[in-house]
Amino acid sequence: MKKKRIWIVVIVLIVIGGGATYFYLNSSNGDTDQEEPFVLANRGTVVEKALAVGKIEPENEIEVKSKISGVVSRIFAEPGTYVKKGDPLIEVSPDPTPLELVEAKRNLERTEIEMKNLESELNRLKTLLAANLISQQEYDRTEQLYNDVVIRAQINTERLELLEYGRVTVGDTVIESIIRSPIDGFILEKMVDIGEPVVPLTSYQAGTALMSLAGMDRLLFKGTVDEIDVGKLEEGMPAEIKIGALQGSVIRGVVSRISLKAVQENNATVFPIEIIITDTAGSVLRAGYSANADIIIERMEDTITLPERVITMRDGRAFIEVEDSSIEGKSEKEIELGLSDAITVAVIEGLEEGDKVYERPLKSLSIR
Repeated sequence: MKKKRIWIVVIVLIVIGGGATYFYLNSSNGDTDQEEPFVLANRGTVVEKALAVGKIEPENEIEVKSKISGVVSRIFAEPGTYVKKGDPLIEVSPDPTPLELVEAKRNLERTEIEMKNLESELNRLKTLLAANLISQQEYDRTEQLYNDVVIRAQINTERLELLEYGRVTVGDTVIESIIRSPIDGFILEKMVDIGEPVVPLTSYQAGTALMSLAGMDRLLFKGTVDEIDVGKLEEGMPAEIKIGALQGSVIRGVVSRISLKAVQENNATVFPIEIIITDTAGSVLRAGYSANADIIIERMEDTITLPERVITMRDGRAFIEVEDSSIEGKSEKEIELGLSDAITVAVIEGLEEGDKVYERPLKSLSIR
């Protein structure tokens, strides 16, 4: 029984081996009968472009700040609202400390007492001057002191009114705690809520940002381009901008600025650029949209094109394999290349439309 089983296994192995050999030989013969893969030279467009990554931003964005301290008591407009220059945005109610309020009142009281004393002295000197008992110079000096005190009393009165009510009129000018829009535009962001404290803008501190505004009629693409491509770019080059949130829409623009200084971004050296948007293609753009821009460096239209994979480069020269009727086979031919987009290349000389170009043979890797 044991020998019988061995013989059965041997026979099965022989049958499997013969079948595999037959299948391999038939498949090999079939391959030789198949035509080698090829491509046809066609007319098309080749575009060399540089990729910039960035986002959509308004050309001028303004932060609105207050010149007086206090707390936010009222908000007149919300983000997304269009406002005109002079429209109210936020009201800041004064919130003086008890010490500031007491000091302002005491300063006003002291100035008023001083003003009354000088007024009495001035009346006395006026009588003496009429009797020629004092000189005109002495009288003028006292009158000047009185005028100075009157001005200081007015300033202290206005300061107290501003601390208490947040509004004061100086001549024809109304000084109030209502912050108004400095430009025509849209409110992009609101940084404060009702009840929050406000630090004023002075020469020594930046102050609290209340809102940001921008005119959305002039938008820019602001992004960066790799250092490899920046040397090919020039201001005025056209660009096609694609926005992820607006699938299928292509926004057009023109390069307006190329930075002279590089920056480091994700361990890569890039150069900031700006592109003025000239055609929105009917799309509504919003500040902050992420976008990619293809900057058109050069374009060749209606030219013979080939896939780069069928071209062999040797010593700076380009070769392809074409059908050769004289030898009823294929032969190598030199061609002159033009513009390339790294996938498709333009052929300037050596090829006609419709010519058959064979694919380069695949190279197998030997594993030891």
